Amino acid sequence: MDAKNSIKIVEVEKDGKIIEVALDKKCSKCKKSICCNSINQKIPTPKTKEDFDHLLWQVSHEGINIFKDADGWFLHIETNCSHLLPHGVCGIYETRPWVCREYDNDFCEFDESIKDASELFFSTHKKLEKYCRKRFKKWDKRFTIYES
Repeated sequence: MDAKNSIKIVEVEKDGKIIEVALDKKCSKCKKSICCNSINQKIPTPKTKEDFDHLLWQVSHEGINIFKDADGWFLHIETNCSHLLPHGVCGIYETRPWVCREYDNDFCEFDESIKDASELFFSTHKKLEKYCRKRFKKWDKRFTIYES
């Protein structure tokens, strides 16, 4: 680990006791624990009107966004980790899941938001529908397959 991301020990309260937690320097600057307030789930590349219609349903729910970047298409689900302590550090750091241990913060949302870093980002039904209308000339005809 380079000097920029050296380890910093912070003291936090957990269950009425003061405990020490090791954080890399970059994480200790992130007051909102951005990476612990959402999950990204890779999804198959949508190709058909039916695929995009399904994404419209998903993005119609609170806290659900859809984005595309160099690695493919993803659901971005805004939800807080239940193990975050009030100061924004992990309450199960020593036994945290493997995906948390493997998370690489060399370039993370502290540096640039997913919205800004993505090729495409849809946070509402309206925004995704606008994209669908451009992509499919006969977008509104997608319902005829269900009505026949």
